[in-house]
Amino acid sequence: MPTQSPPRTTAVAATAALLVATLAACGGSDSKDEALPDQKLSWKDCPAPSAAEGGGGAPSPLPGGAEWQCATMKAPLDWADPKGDTIDIALIRAETSGDDDDRIGSLVFNFGGPGGSGVTTLPAFGADYAKLRTRYDLVSFDPRGVGRSAGIKCEDDEQLDEYFQQDSTPDDDAEKKKLVENVKSFNGACEKNSGKTLPHVRTTDAARDMDLMRQVLGDDKLHYFGISYGTELGGVYAHLFPKKVGRAVFDAVVDPTQTAEQGSLGQAKGFQLALDNFAKDCTSKVTDCPVGDTEQDVKDKIAKLLDDLDSKPITGLPPRELTQTAATNGIAQSLYSKDFWPYLTQGLEEAYDGDGKILMSLSDSMNGRGEDGEYSNIQAANVSINCADDKARYTREYVEQKLPGFREASPLFGDYLAWGMVGCTDWAVEGQADHPNVGAEGAPPIVVIGNTGDPATPYEGARKMAQALGKGVGVELTYKGQGHGAYDSKNACVRGAVNGYLLDGTVPKTGTVCG
Repeated sequence: MPTQSPPRTTAVAATAALLVATLAACGGSDSKDEALPDQKLSWKDCPAPSAAEGGGGAPSPLPGGAEWQCATMKAPLDWADPKGDTIDIALIRAETSGDDDDRIGSLVFNFGGPGGSGVTTLPAFGADYAKLRTRYDLVSFDPRGVGRSAGIKCEDDEQLDEYFQQDSTPDDDAEKKKLVENVKSFNGACEKNSGKTLPHVRTTDAARDMDLMRQVLGDDKLHYFGISYGTELGGVYAHLFPKKVGRAVFDAVVDPTQTAEQGSLGQAKGFQLALDNFAKDCTSKVTDCPVGDTEQDVKDKIAKLLDDLDSKPITGLPPRELTQTAATNGIAQSLYSKDFWPYLTQGLEEAYDGDGKILMSLSDSMNGRGEDGEYSNIQAANVSINCADDKARYTREYVEQKLPGFREASPLFGDYLAWGMVGCTDWAVEGQADHPNVGAEGAPPIVVIGNTGDPATPYEGARKMAQALGKGVGVELTYKGQGHGAYDSKNACVRGAVNGYLLDGTVPKTGTVCG
């Protein structure tokens, strides 16, 4: 994205009332259940996703014919005033395929972002969790500010087309001034269209929503599977409600000890590593690599393509052209999974010949743009949650000072991610903290999985999360692989460890390595 790091589902990191801030700092909210626990969910057939959720048709049944069901939960808009205004939280579930006697409860998923719609994502990957469904109802949700859960609205589709085409790696004073002005305009639109909601989309607010969800689902403990930003949300939940944590797994782990700047710098290193691995893979095959003769040649040609696009965009998806920003965004999107590498190869090969359709399609996917030209609200929600969470407000001058370090971390992505730090400048709501508090003394073991080739949430974050959760809580597992996350790689060792814990309660040995 032109004004910040890619979403944490993509990666990188919310002012509430004093009560919420105090509880977030202190933890230990287990003395009593939160507001509105007596409501009863009314599960019905799922409608087609809203435009804010990404559009498309209603979710298809699972293999075997099980239907997805949807419901709406009421939550306080302001958790410091639980008897005040409420918002709707959209939920989705697939009931367990096993016997009632074997059912453990609900397994709640958050797939990251922040800003990703769980109501649309869980059905898309539901078959991957078939084993877990033998003992759990699979449940996910649109977090507050996302999709149908009081979704944040900023600019309209036409404005977003222009916004995502802007030059996000400015070279001169005029371009730098324009970028800052565009960010200010976008942030002003968020305040104008969603000002009432903006102060209440912190991760601490979403964590309280999850505890309310646990209650209305009828579970004594929250069994949880968090991916990418979902690991940060899970860590904050464990901090606030350590005695309510059930069996939990964190995959593609956000480093909870980092500031927003450190997170962006870590992503620069992570995406550069993924690009290096892509170049090595392409040039090591028996057939010739169509985008370069050597690893360095691949990276040099990509750098030249981006440099050329800065002054002369090429045909993209008409009437839009492929700009330097869109191409960088598309390349970043393709590095989230090794499965996308063939698309990156084809997209680069075609872009060298003046055709930018594939790279622009990848960029559109990152930004939440559908083929019909409508945007989901993933980026509006991403900005809103990150800016409400993160205390830092980085200026143009500060970014200029930091550019050399970002360029050293990644010649290709350094500028892109450094300038992304201005995304919260002039934001309407004060940020909550420098980094989240995830200390969870008294919680049961939480399995924390790091992927050595992860571009968006670099591997080192898993160890930092395991340590921050506390002794006896964080159980670290390493996957030596590529892409964002480990369980979805279908690696038998990873899946065996995760399934063994979630289904049978068998805690893997900390330090386990899966290749």
